[in-house]
Amino acid sequence: MSLKDQHCVELKDGTPALDDARIAALMPQLAGWTAEAPPAGGPRTLRKRYEFADFAGALAFVNKLAAVAEAEQHHPDFSVHYSRVDVSSWTHTVGGLSENDFILAAKLDSLF
Repeated sequence: MSLKDQHCVELKDGTPALDDARIAALMPQLAGWTAEAPPAGGPRTLRKRYEFADFAGALAFVNKLAAVAEAEQHHPDFSVHYSRVDVSSWTHTVGGLSENDFILAAKLDSLF
């Protein structure tokens, strides 16, 4: 089953973050996303920049993003810079990346 057809699941505190091998296996299923190494002490994150024709297009995407994030109960960080939206995702309960981050990323790509 593709990532976009899956759903995020609740993860308990102490669930381990994905290891490098699992991240490497999941990355080819996402277009344009990067798995960034953390700055000292920070979590590893998935990041992507979406480009739009104008501010209205960027905000329309953010509204769709919010609806998907709320439905999946997995909420990324994002910022709007006129016609672009920067999105980053990581799972707080695991202190890094989980499959939920990859599922959400795939769902966001399907909105674009």
